[in-house]
Amino acid sequence: MWRKMRRWKQQLTDEECVKILKEEPRGVLAINGDDGYPYALPLDFIYDEEDGKLYFHCSKEGAKIDLLKKSEKVSFCVMDQGYRKEGEWALNIKSVIIFGRIELIRDQERAIDHVRKLGTKYSPTVEYVEEEIKNAASRVQMLALTIDHMTGKLVNES
Repeated sequence: MWRKMRRWKQQLTDEECVKILKEEPRGVLAINGDDGYPYALPLDFIYDEEDGKLYFHCSKEGAKIDLLKKSEKVSFCVMDQGYRKEGEWALNIKSVIIFGRIELIRDQERAIDHVRKLGTKYSPTVEYVEEEIKNAASRVQMLALTIDHMTGKLVNES
């Protein structure tokens, strides 16, 4: 069902893909949009090694939620910061593309657990995270992305 990578020599291992998912702060989620247009948006995320899923937070209402209720199938792309080889101008970028299905987490305890993990990745202190949870948890919708297929690639922009 999944296409083979055409430039297979540039393919990353699963371990390299997971490293990028663990270390990079943002990616772009693409959802099936209205009238056949894709809807893509940058999102903070966390990769949970325990279950191999990606987690996002958002509001309980809005375009993203409406579209996900129509179709759970999505893709998600993450790129690293890249590097240059000494003496070369071209940037070398590692990217990961995921195809999968998103579910809305309805269990509040599970949602708060992942809000805490996500907050810890981005926030300066645990106290700040706990204060935000106390103030906003009732308004937060957590999303879980189950990975059906994942590929990674090293691209040189020259």
